[in-house]
Amino acid sequence: MTIGARVTTTLQIDLDRSSPVPLYFQVAQVFEKAILEGVLKPGDRFENELALADRLNLSRPTTRRAIQELVDKGLLVRKRGVGTQVVQTPVHRPVELTSLFDDLVRAGQEPSTTVLAYGVDHAPADIAGHLNLPAGTEVATIRRLRSSGGQPLAVMTNYLPVALAPEREELERAGLYQALRARGVHIRLARQRIGAKAADREEARLLDEKPKSPLLVMERTAFDDSGRVVEYGSHVYRASRYFFDTTLVDR
Repeated sequence: MTIGARVTTTLQIDLDRSSPVPLYFQVAQVFEKAILEGVLKPGDRFENELALADRLNLSRPTTRRAIQELVDKGLLVRKRGVGTQVVQTPVHRPVELTSLFDDLVRAGQEPSTTVLAYGVDHAPADIAGHLNLPAGTEVATIRRLRSSGGQPLAVMTNYLPVALAPEREELERAGLYQALRARGVHIRLARQRIGAKAADREEARLLDEKPKSPLLVMERTAFDDSGRVVEYGSHVYRASRYFFDTTLVDR
């Protein structure tokens, strides 16, 4: 056994061999659920395909495909000399009015924040426009690196009216929205845009990705109960560790 790697719990898997759902997919679904619910934890060793095939009375190509399905989803990683291990699960974030910090806490993860830059400067016209302020108005600019479990997730840049901006120390302990709530600011509505881009060199360095790796981009303008603009944010997220989830309804 490799030092530092934990052996996984052997999961009970009941396969429906008469189902039209492929057996590899049934196996992958059981393990995916166990990983996302924390039954299998980051660093746990995963059964090799031969042992899994013998235990479930399946062919090796079937178990190999099930394992590859989990690797492709970023839930498992193959390491030379170690074998296959569970990795830190991707952050699953619904498209709703929450913050990344709140979402991580709700998912049972431990977020940490590094404040990369914090200052007050005169807003250029585009930023002032997002904040519904005259060009040249002084605004707080905050740039942070958000991590979870020691793994970087996002680089976040926020612009706020100076009167609303939390202290730097607050933002190292808590999320922006949590700090705003403590000031009596209630964010009621947000306008949000989600896109993608290739990582530049600085983003790649901060997020432990290769330059030009795909990143998710989110821009958000948030409003309080009175309709005042509270903040404008422009954030980039690791596509390998993060995804947005939305539900579509026919009207």
